[in-house]
Amino acid sequence: RAFQDIFKTVGRVARTDAPVLIYGESGTGKELVANAVHEYSPRRKNEMVALNCGAIPENLLESELFGHEKGSFTGAAAKRAGRFEQCDNGTLFLDEIGDMPLPVQVKLLRVLQEGTFSRVGGNDVLTSDVRIVAATNKDLAQEVREGRFREDLYYRLNVVELRLPPLRERLEDIPLLAEFFLRKITKKNGMARIRLSGEAIAVLQEHKWPGNVRELENTMARATALATSDVLLASDIPIGRTLRSNGEITQILDQLFNFSEENPDINLYDELMRYILKRSGGDKELAAKILGAAEFPTA
Repeated sequence: RAFQDIFKTVGRVARTDAPVLIYGESGTGKELVANAVHEYSPRRKNEMVALNCGAIPENLLESELFGHEKGSFTGAAAKRAGRFEQCDNGTLFLDEIGDMPLPVQVKLLRVLQEGTFSRVGGNDVLTSDVRIVAATNKDLAQEVREGRFREDLYYRLNVVELRLPPLRERLEDIPLLAEFFLRKITKKNGMARIRLSGEAIAVLQEHKWPGNVRELENTMARATALATSDVLLASDIPIGRTLRSNGEITQILDQLFNFSEENPDINLYDELMRYILKRSGGDKELAAKILGAAEFPTA
């Protein structure tokens, strides 16, 4: 099993204490693997702290990582420790490292090289012993070539590389993951055990899973909520079946265009863009791939 093989590798990697760089599309389970690296490592008794580098504005990301002194910027009403201080002797998981701004990359490199940093607005030199596990859905080597990611930081992070294949390339993992999510969901909600029929598994394996493992978990949650028996049938799986020919696609497109012509208030293009963005979990790069475009339309 692909995912089982990955976790066997994780068990070996975790003991080295080297930086780990995890590649994978959105929703492939990068944070799950990062947690496993920490749990299998000698640092497991200490804290693991996660930070999404793409979700925090540049002017706040430095403070999140390194902390700040009181009055160092507008809104800094008190001294605050950053993530490096919080997880000293633990693991810092930097998700979407490819979105980290270049100025912050410089300061991160210094910590990795020297183990020292200063809070924003401070002069004191602090030390922190932290293992870095980073994750990205971007090709960092390409980002380096295009000047968006520092080469020296790339090589500093890319000591151990793990690549997570998308779920559509791991069909043998789908039944195992689906059963795992069913057990997790039913246990959490105090429900009786629910099993998958062979027909339901076939439907799951036909789907392309653009949202990967995250989409599969959400699908199992919806199926569980709507279940009327302790066995899920193909009709209980809330996803569309796989189209088997271009003719089927043409028939559906004809229906959509006819519907749009009969309902002029509906903008078919806008509806399609919203649907694709929703199916890709809000990931515009993935949405663009689905469209076969260089980038997702913004207007």
